[in-house]
Amino acid sequence: MDATGWRPTKDERDRYGRPIPDDEYKTKDFEKVIALRARTKAIAKHLSNFLKGSDRFAKTLVFCVDQEHAAEMRHELGNLNKDLRKTYPDYVCRVTSDEGDIGKQHLSNFQDVDLPTPTILTTSQMLTTGIDAETVKNVVLARVIGSLAEFKQTIGRGTRLNVDYGKEFFNIIDYTGTATRHFADKDFDGEPETIVETVIDEDGETISVTVEKPEPEDTDLEDKDSPEPEPGETPDPLQINEPPPISDPPPQPPRKYYVDGGEVEIIGHLVYDLDTDGKKLQVVKYTDYSGRMMRSMYPSPEEFRTAWSSTDTRVEALRELAKRGIDFDELAAASGEADADPFDLICHLAWNTPLLTRRERAARAKRKNPDLFATHSDTAKEILALLLDKYIERGVIQFNDLSGLIKSPPFDRFGLPGEIANRHFGGIESMRQTIGQLQAALYQ
Repeated sequence: MDATGWRPTKDERDRYGRPIPDDEYKTKDFEKVIALRARTKAIAKHLSNFLKGSDRFAKTLVFCVDQEHAAEMRHELGNLNKDLRKTYPDYVCRVTSDEGDIGKQHLSNFQDVDLPTPTILTTSQMLTTGIDAETVKNVVLARVIGSLAEFKQTIGRGTRLNVDYGKEFFNIIDYTGTATRHFADKDFDGEPETIVETVIDEDGETISVTVEKPEPEDTDLEDKDSPEPEPGETPDPLQINEPPPISDPPPQPPRKYYVDGGEVEIIGHLVYDLDTDGKKLQVVKYTDYSGRMMRSMYPSPEEFRTAWSSTDTRVEALRELAKRGIDFDELAAASGEADADPFDLICHLAWNTPLLTRRERAARAKRKNPDLFATHSDTAKEILALLLDKYIERGVIQFNDLSGLIKSPPFDRFGLPGEIANRHFGGIESMRQTIGQLQAALYQ
């Protein structure tokens, strides 16, 4: 819809039975003139999948068109994350003026670095300025931002560092094209807010500190191109007041047209990264980006191999890769190497090492480690062979949940995990060690 525009069919009516004026509606019109529920659902689904593939508890701000849009987005995100909401009912919340003191408490909890929830806040104008949330890792734009000044204010919610809590970078996830356009503005960097000059001696001791605040340009941050705040909203989040008492005004037709049908999907996905000087955004191939990230995390393939071979360290490696947006399914699709082992694929992209398929790795592991199979009973050998088949089929990552894997077919015909371990491997710990050796053999 954003790529080609949306136009109603002949005589199409909205959810209230009103005829929709025949026109071609574009991104700037969505949720202002016409509300497309399918589009909101598509954004919520894409964002939820991104969080599931990286960090579901990464603090995330979603900027919507208005309070109503923020409520709809909260509803869709809530539906897509019901599993977490069973334990964390405040996993996703809306913070606008309508929430009053409840919204104020949600915001306070969101800012608390030691509280996991709310994790996702949906809002419109209210949180673009004036809040200090150190651990915001995702700034999500679901509305067009007109002015450069407002854009800086909005993405500024993510620019705080907090290394102690793992906050060393943040993502801008843009569904409108706003970020790309504003980063291309020649005046984007502007003047620094403060310049600190420190003079030190030969021993590194501070001699003097000079703080200079450049004269501000004669511009108002409330740029004339910025959209007006929604009625009833205040730009200061600390002044969230109770909404005025509701009277009974004469009924008025909704100010937007509401379309509940249709299907929307993400048809394009671009990755932008800062250049080496940290000054300019550039489009990067997903494969190139992933290779560069790997080299920054692991100086050599040998270090990555050490982390990958063990279940415990592999889980941590996967978590760190996901934080940087590296997804193996997406890499396999982008490179056309669906049968490659994820370890080989990432090493090939980062260090140009030979590319092996999972089947080749499995065959080599059996050939080079005959003792691993020879020392066990026939049933244990069969189970190990089935584990290799599972590896060939779906990769080693499924070994991260060993108990769940052993409970599933075809292993369940041998009994429960405890029974399998005691009957055929000499106990739980012995079975874990044997399967650990199998994984290590795959990556010798």
